[in-house]
Amino acid sequence: MDSIPEITILFQRFGVALVLGLIIGVERENEKSEAFAGIRTFPLISLMGCTCAMISQLFVPWIFAAAFVILAALVITTHILASPKRTGITTEIAALLTFLFGGLVWWQMTPLAAALSFVTILLLATKEPLERISKKIGQQDIAAALQFGLITLIILPVLPDKTFGPLDVLNPYNIWLMVVLIAGINFIGYVLIKILGAKQGILLAGVLGGIGSSTAVTLSFTAKSKKEVTLAPLFALGTVIASSIMFVRVLVEAFTVNPSVGRILLIPISCAGMSGLLCCALVWFLKLKHLEKPSEKEDIKTSNPFELWPALLFGLLFAVILFVSKGAQNLFGTSGIYLSSIITGLTDVDPITLSLSNLAGTTITDTVAARGITLAALSNTFVKMLITFTGAPRLIKYAFPIFSVMIVTGLVVCFVLI
Repeated sequence: MDSIPEITILFQRFGVALVLGLIIGVERENEKSEAFAGIRTFPLISLMGCTCAMISQLFVPWIFAAAFVILAALVITTHILASPKRTGITTEIAALLTFLFGGLVWWQMTPLAAALSFVTILLLATKEPLERISKKIGQQDIAAALQFGLITLIILPVLPDKTFGPLDVLNPYNIWLMVVLIAGINFIGYVLIKILGAKQGILLAGVLGGIGSSTAVTLSFTAKSKKEVTLAPLFALGTVIASSIMFVRVLVEAFTVNPSVGRILLIPISCAGMSGLLCCALVWFLKLKHLEKPSEKEDIKTSNPFELWPALLFGLLFAVILFVSKGAQNLFGTSGIYLSSIITGLTDVDPITLSLSNLAGTTITDTVAARGITLAALSNTFVKMLITFTGAPRLIKYAFPIFSVMIVTGLVVCFVLI
C-alpha cells in the first residue's frame, strides 16, 4: 500500500481536478437547456474521479472502476428519463470523461488531463461550426481519406528504413513519409476552402489556391482574364499572391524535413515571396483599390488531397528526383544539382524541395540544397510568368513586372548575398 502524500500535494492534485471540472462545467452551463449537468456538477464529478483514484491507489484497488460503472449507470438513467427532445449524449460522455480526467490528475498525468480537457471543451464549444463542416464533406471525401489513411497506417510502419538502388539513395520509408507529409499540407488548404466555401473573392482565392496549387490558380485566372478584361488586373494580383504563398509552402516543407536547410532558405525564399506580396500591395493601393468589384465570386476548383493515385504518383516522382539528383551530382557536381532543380521546378516544386532536403547533410551540403530548392521555386515562378502571356494584355501588364522582381530578388539573394 502506498503512503499518503503530503497535504500540499493533496491540495495541488484536488485543486487541479477542481479547475478542470469547473472549466468544462462553465461551457456546459451555457447549454443548460440541453444539458443535465452544469457549472456545479462537473467539478463534483472531477473531484469524485480524483477521490476514487486516491482510494483505489491507497486502500481499495477496485473502487475507481466500480465508481465509474455506477456513474455511467446514473448518466444513462438520467438520459433515458430526460425529455424526449434530447437525442444527443454529448454532455453525458463529457461527464464520464471528466471523471477520468480527475483520476488522471491523481495519477500525476496532469498535462495529459489538461490537454484532453481542452480538446473536450473545444469539441463541446464548436458544435455549430463542426456541423457546418460535416455538411460540406461528401461521401467521396470520406472514402478517399479513409482509403489513404488505412494504406498509410498499414504500409508506412512496415517499410524498410534503409537505402536501396544503384546509387544507394532510395529509402522506401522516407519516400512514403514524404507522401504523407505533402498530403497533410494539401489537406490544410483543402479544409480551409471547405470551411470558407468554394467561392471566394479573387485575392482570397489566390491565397487559398497558393496553399493548394499556385499553377492551377495561374491557369484559371489567366483564362478568365480574357473573358473579363476589366478584372484582369485583379486576376494578375491573385496569380502573384498564389505564387508568393507557394514560397511559404516551400519553407514549411524544408523546415519539416531538414531544419538546417530551412534556416538557409529562410532569407532567399522569404525575400522572393515578400517582394511579390509587397508589389501587390503597392499596386493595389496606388492603382486598383477603387477598381469595380466582381459581380460574382471566383470558384476555386479543388480535389481531395488524400486520393491514392495522385499520392502514389507523387511518391514515384519523389523517388525519381532523388535518383536523378544524386546521379547529376556524381556526373556534373554541384552544377548538376542546380540543373536538375531548374528542370524539375518547371513542373512542380514539392518533390525537389523534399528530395534535396533529404539529401542535405549526407551527399550534398545544406547550402547547395537550399540554392537548388530556390532555383526550383524561381523556375516554377518563371513558368507561371510565361503562362500569363496567354492572358489579357492588362494581366501581362501587371503580372510580368512583379514576377520579374520576384525572380531577380530570389537569384540575387541566393547567389550574391548568401
